[in-house]
Amino acid sequence: MAKHGGFGGGMPGMNMNNLMKQYQKMQKKLEETQEELAKKEYLAQAGGGAVKVVLNGERKVLSVSLNKDAVDPEDVETLEEMIVLAMNQALSDIEKESNQEMGKLTGGMGLGF
Repeated sequence: MAKHGGFGGGMPGMNMNNLMKQYQKMQKKLEETQEELAKKEYLAQAGGGAVKVVLNGERKVLSVSLNKDAVDPEDVETLEEMIVLAMNQALSDIEKESNQEMGKLTGGMGLGF
C-alpha cells in the first residue's frame, strides 16, 4: 500500500507535492531562459566582414549588411556563399548557446529544447 504522497517508499523525503513544486520551478526557469534567448541578437560575418547578418534567438533575420566591395556583378556566387556562411554561423551560434543554457537548467536530462 502506498504511503503519503503516492510513491510507496520510492524516494525517501520526496513526495508528489515536492516533486510538483520542483517541476514547476524548473518549468518557470526554462520559460524565462527561452524568452531571454529569443530576445538576444546574434551577429555573424563572412568575407572578413564584407557580409554581416544579424538574427535573433527565434532564428529570424533582423538585418543583412553588405560591404560595397563584396558586390561584384561578375562574381555573384562568392557573395551568395558569404551570405550562406554568415547565416549558418549565426544559426550555429544560436543553437550552441541555446543548448548550453538549457543544459544548465535540465542537468543534461535530454529534454530536447
